[in-house]
Amino acid sequence: MDLDDPTLKPKTTKAKSLLSWLFTSRMALALVGFLGFVNLYALRVNLSVALVCMVNQTYGVQASIKLQVNGSAFNTGISWMDANMCSKTNKDNTVQPTDQSKVGDFNWTKEMQGVVLGAFFWGYLLTQIPGGWMAQRYGGKRVFGYFMLMAAVATILSPGGARLSPYLFIVLRIINGMGQGVVFPSMHTIWSKWAPPLERSKLIGFTYAGAQIGNVVTLPVSALLCDYGFDGGWASVFYVFGLLGMIWFVLWMIVVSDSPAEHPRISIKERTYIEKCLGAGTSGREKNCRTPWLQFARSLPVWAIIVAHTCANWGTYTLLTNIPTYMKEILKFDMTSNGLFSAIPFIFFWVFINIAGVVADFLRLRGWQTKNVRKLMLFIGTIFPAVLLVCTGFITCRTPVMAVAALSLAVGFSGFQYSGVMINHVDIAPEHAGVLFGISNTAATLSGILAPYVVGHITTNSTQSEWQTIFYIAAGIYIIGAVFFCIFAEGERQSWATLNATTQELVILSKVSSIELPKHMPTEND
Repeated sequence: MDLDDPTLKPKTTKAKSLLSWLFTSRMALALVGFLGFVNLYALRVNLSVALVCMVNQTYGVQASIKLQVNGSAFNTGISWMDANMCSKTNKDNTVQPTDQSKVGDFNWTKEMQGVVLGAFFWGYLLTQIPGGWMAQRYGGKRVFGYFMLMAAVATILSPGGARLSPYLFIVLRIINGMGQGVVFPSMHTIWSKWAPPLERSKLIGFTYAGAQIGNVVTLPVSALLCDYGFDGGWASVFYVFGLLGMIWFVLWMIVVSDSPAEHPRISIKERTYIEKCLGAGTSGREKNCRTPWLQFARSLPVWAIIVAHTCANWGTYTLLTNIPTYMKEILKFDMTSNGLFSAIPFIFFWVFINIAGVVADFLRLRGWQTKNVRKLMLFIGTIFPAVLLVCTGFITCRTPVMAVAALSLAVGFSGFQYSGVMINHVDIAPEHAGVLFGISNTAATLSGILAPYVVGHITTNSTQSEWQTIFYIAAGIYIIGAVFFCIFAEGERQSWATLNATTQELVILSKVSSIELPKHMPTEND
């Protein structure tokens, strides 16, 4: 009997067990959720590429792009080595630019471009906690689905908004962010009712790994649409991904249900297994329960999640939002190479997230306590990237392959965070997981807003020493989060998160308890 899949018959082979598990309703949820997170990041990061095509990059530039080898580089505060290493020189001894800027339709200043890029996160910040509360109250399926539909519609309207006014475009980006802000809390709420404890890391990790595939797909596809798409190229980026988002919405509403009890096609055996693991009758209780706000504030395990999530996001956003800039300024990649190599770390991220999920569930199956597994996963997901970032700071453009490898491994090991802090909300308070994630992700989103500003403020001269400082800061914050989480995190349901079942629910529980299931069946607190 495969303990990781008790829904299957005891005499089935491992191959048949795995095949049967792949065709369960919870795997269908994981797959559609995975596609949802692909869509989530497609609607989020498409602007990073589209903006390059939209904007006249030379508008407002006061200084010449040429740096004289005879010493003017020193006058700008840039060392001769930083200015000229790995750069090509022309016959007149001037440094040749690494790429040529594309002239777009809009004369937006650098300040305006920064506001446009940051607008998404302000909307994203607004709906984190409300999204968790709404998912708990009205069901994660509807909240996730309808808000993502709103984001898709805002994306489709973006080209028209940009042509009318940059401020209308900013409003549409804020709406896009608001639509996406509910997604993680909603998905946490859904998985709190669907994911058995010994499958939790695999299922949730696989679902959230869709975000990284979204990055891998969106960056090169957006670049191709910019060059070869319709309506000026850049506009097709928004139309295509917005339309795909609407198609996904239809699939999501057809396939997904808020809980096994509400699923019209789930087998009795699978529903019985999930309810036995998580406790039958819980699917409606959390809709009427009060959110223990005061207990949240007093709980050290909750603060462990908030601190670790915030610190982890600082490092992750430093990497994910600035890899293209680092590759351009320090590794001297042209735009074509930049787009290709910038996608490689996301592939590593996706692979490592799934590896971490399998390893975490294997350790749980071997008898490790949940809290120890979560601490180990976060330790690997923060300390390893911290070390690799510091090492990356000393790699020059003379060895670009080594730099890309170090960055890719740093981003890849960050994927272990998903089997550590990112799902710990479901461990300690499953009925409140959506709200808890909204709280921690609100704080973590502030890191996403502040980290790029810190990078921009420090790397004014685009030197390697400045980027070393950036990597030192990220590594230090990583370590702070890891230490705090390893001291205060827990893996079991907290006392304040235990709900009092009604008499009717106790009857349901007693009926389910009489069903004969494998004696090694995992319980919520295993």
